[in-house]
Amino acid sequence: MSDILLLVQKCAHTFSFYDLASGQALQHLVLPNFPHEFCVDPARQRAYVGIFGIESAWTRGDEGDTRIAEIDLASRRLLRLLDLWPYRRPHGMACDAAGRLYVMSEAQDTLLVFDRPREQDVPHLAVPSGGIKTHLVTLNAQADTAFGIHLLSNTVTRFHPRDATVAPRAVMPGPRPEGNALSRDERTLFVANRGDDTLVAIDTATLALGRRVKTRRDPNRIYRRDLPDGRAQLLLTNSGEQSLSVFDADSLEEVHCLALPANPTALSFHPTQPLAYVSFQDDCVRELDLQRWQFVREIRTLREPDASFVLTGA
Repeated sequence: MSDILLLVQKCAHTFSFYDLASGQALQHLVLPNFPHEFCVDPARQRAYVGIFGIESAWTRGDEGDTRIAEIDLASRRLLRLLDLWPYRRPHGMACDAAGRLYVMSEAQDTLLVFDRPREQDVPHLAVPSGGIKTHLVTLNAQADTAFGIHLLSNTVTRFHPRDATVAPRAVMPGPRPEGNALSRDERTLFVANRGDDTLVAIDTATLALGRRVKTRRDPNRIYRRDLPDGRAQLLLTNSGEQSLSVFDADSLEEVHCLALPANPTALSFHPTQPLAYVSFQDDCVRELDLQRWQFVREIRTLREPDASFVLTGA
């Protein structure tokens, strides 16, 4: 059985399946306009895709969709659309180990929760994020702590994703925080600030700001890579200069930087091989060998490939 790359293509308005052995498209599911982020349930049976409804987070106006697409990964078909109304612009997405679905409404700065997303058409819980223009949300492994990343309040908040009586706590890591990743032990949240090109370590227990280092220009995403020897690396996609920088997660020293052929939008790792799949705005996903730090092939896509996920043995 071949491995499959699941891929959202924002401006083609599709959720797609690509065969990784051949690089060929297997299925394009047409969705409502401008799908953005997605997550896969722990059983690897469903994908949930946020229908953002507008092209970018900085598109002006009151527009924005209020729906989530539920996709069956075995049959490769759209099952239905979950309804978030009146909460618009779903962006940050997560599924926890129990199969609960969490969706962040960027327009209303509210986390919507589905305990049983296969059975529910609407969320049963809404929790305020504690910030303004909440673009992304990150959960810890136990799903009892969430971190919201806020583009306009320039804050990171810690809050309980299922208990609105717990008041969010905020810290300001720098201007326009966006990319973020938890350390393997979840004691540190790494945040990239696009406004001043910095990478900051935040203590998740106290929200104290730790080490701050300079990055390349306009770091928009962080991806943690765990190494076999117990160390970890942070891969930063830098939109400002079209590069990929690699930091040691312990020292926060840059250990490698790779010039890229186009502007990167997202990245995903192969779960068993030292490979990454980088989406680019030139309508291409390129396979990156993480041992040689070289691109070994490319997959031509539809318009604006973005978030991806490798489904093994499909």
